[in-house]
Amino acid sequence: MIYTVTLNPSLDYLVDVKDFQLGRTNRTTQEHIRAGGKGINVSLVLQNLQKESTALGFVAGFTGEEILRQLEAWGIHHSFIRLTTGNSRINVKLLSEEGTEINGQGPVVLKEEEQEMWKQFSQMKAGDVLILSGSVPQSLGAEWYIKVMQYLQNKAVLVVVDTCGKVLMDAVKYQPFLVKPNQHELSELFGVSLSKPQEVIPYGQKLQKLGARNILISLAGEGAVLITESGKIYSAQAPKGVLINSVGAGDAMVAGFVAGWLEKQDYEEAFKMAVAAGSASAFSKEFATGCEIREMQTRIKCIVE
Repeated sequence: MIYTVTLNPSLDYLVDVKDFQLGRTNRTTQEHIRAGGKGINVSLVLQNLQKESTALGFVAGFTGEEILRQLEAWGIHHSFIRLTTGNSRINVKLLSEEGTEINGQGPVVLKEEEQEMWKQFSQMKAGDVLILSGSVPQSLGAEWYIKVMQYLQNKAVLVVVDTCGKVLMDAVKYQPFLVKPNQHELSELFGVSLSKPQEVIPYGQKLQKLGARNILISLAGEGAVLITESGKIYSAQAPKGVLINSVGAGDAMVAGFVAGWLEKQDYEEAFKMAVAAGSASAFSKEFATGCEIREMQTRIKCIVE
């Protein structure tokens, strides 16, 4: 079973605004309200690729109920824990090349509510995939993902981590199956400026030496790099296309990699599907369909070192 974790889900208010100007009244040309959060995004793309997952996390209030309603309409299995106070957050996402966002804080998770999620983790078994991504509510503490990895260390669960900063650096010590920094996150982690595939490889290898089994590094228009536990390095240029919406492209990459790996247990094919899922979604208003991703996958050319 694949599990995705979205501790702090949201209703995402996605808006198109032509010639956006600060300090002025801006009019939308299009708008859409969609359940969001990195783990939910991963579950949605997995669903498009016909891979079943169970979405976990916390929801609260009327916004939380709308998040669950949308998940059920999409056919995504979930086991979200309903909080007794507050409301799930609303995030504003301005659709543009830069992917500008204004994200809310979200509700407080009480100790007894947190314990319900630990019960869910206790039921996971060897071979399950757990995807940890996105922000952690302040009430849980910044090191919460690390506690999860410590708890699951002897269960042989394949843990995927999509986070940044100190949490990412601490997480690699617990040998996650995959980590997925982008070039900006990797640059901040090591205090350098990285933008090209050959530049990120030495720093990805540093994460591997610290414990991460596989490192998938996204470089936006410059493509992506995969450093595998077998020692091979794959790189691919981003396919050509018109960028429409970069929001969630990284989440689509995670979903593509997991789906590709589970299908063939082959890192090259998993990498190609990851790049295809991220690119096809960036070229779409919404997340790409399974057909769009698989067609894009045939266009990805890998360089192997």
